[in-house]
Amino acid sequence: MLASGRTVAQGETNVWLLIVYVALVMLGDIADYLIGLVVERMWGPQISLVVFLALYFLFLWLAWVVAVMITKPSPTERPAQA
Repeated sequence: MLASGRTVAQGETNVWLLIVYVALVMLGDIADYLIGLVVERMWGPQISLVVFLALYFLFLWLAWVVAVMITKPSPTERPAQA
């Protein structure tokens, strides 16, 4: 157990959470860009900007929720509280 009361496994879980989050945000950014291109060609750059920004912030939030769900340890993996 570390001085802060956390175990090494919890630290590794936190790192894994951040890696998964960054990967999901990158995928979301690519999707935002591609959707923005389609919207720009159909309706123009002003609407494309609004759609891109809305999707960008939606994907930031959604990536965090999904990353937490993916990296959530199972009940058997959780260390005992001291």
